[in-house]
Amino acid sequence: MQQTISHQQNSATPLCAKALRNTEKDEVLNFLRRRPIHTVCMASYIQDHGIVSPLNRGVFYGCRNAEGMLAGVALIGHATLFETENDAALRAFALLKRQCAGSHLIRGQREMIARFWQYFAERHAPERVSSESLFEQTKAPEVNTPLPQLRPASLRDLEAIAAVNAEMIRAECGIDPLLKHPEGFRERITRRIEQRRVWVWAEGNQLVFKADIFAETPQMSYLEGVNVHPLKRGQGYGSRCMAQLGRILLQRSKAICLLVNEKKNELTRFYQKAGYEFRGTYDTIYLDTYSY
Repeated sequence: MQQTISHQQNSATPLCAKALRNTEKDEVLNFLRRRPIHTVCMASYIQDHGIVSPLNRGVFYGCRNAEGMLAGVALIGHATLFETENDAALRAFALLKRQCAGSHLIRGQREMIARFWQYFAERHAPERVSSESLFEQTKAPEVNTPLPQLRPASLRDLEAIAAVNAEMIRAECGIDPLLKHPEGFRERITRRIEQRRVWVWAEGNQLVFKADIFAETPQMSYLEGVNVHPLKRGQGYGSRCMAQLGRILLQRSKAICLLVNEKKNELTRFYQKAGYEFRGTYDTIYLDTYSY
């Protein structure tokens, strides 16, 4: 699997970023499949909603080279994501991003984010940067103890899931989505539940374990919001649930990936124990416009 970026030395030739159309869906997905661990979120949005949809919370743009082939794809909106090995395309996306208000974050591989920021902000330092380790699992570990009966969440679990997700977001970036934009926040969780992309284990009325499949393609599933109830931590619940979830998801995707804040050493050890392997470093730049 390619983990480093061998960027082309053709940045002297400017490229233009243009909004992509639904008629280009197959071409764009083929482009994104080259590096599925880095493009799973964009590919999943397109697979689920199409290229042009308000559910993508942004606009997909493409850059083409002199031969008319795609040289880069970007989603510019609430979250700004991009995939390219071409510096001219990266520069075009960065200059376009300057004109687009309303973004909350920019995320990507560390080297790519550093180059993007040079084009985007010139001499200005980022407001806040979070560094994360990218992990991947291709085979679920063997567990000798009984596995939990994970199940897809139902709408009955909505408020409990919303409370857990909101607390995790508050801890990560200081935003309370239940205060900032509660209706939209609940709508997105509802949609994910209806897609069977939230898995839970409950004992009685208590949510012991929860994990969100934020994005999913046949090549890759991307996990966010993995949480074990504070009173149940350190008792093996998390490891058993992650092993069971791995078995479920690896029947649907070839691999699973997730990001872990570099400062959270205990979480890093937890995922390594759960069979995840380090694949690279990501940076997330949080911008001034905070919204969820």
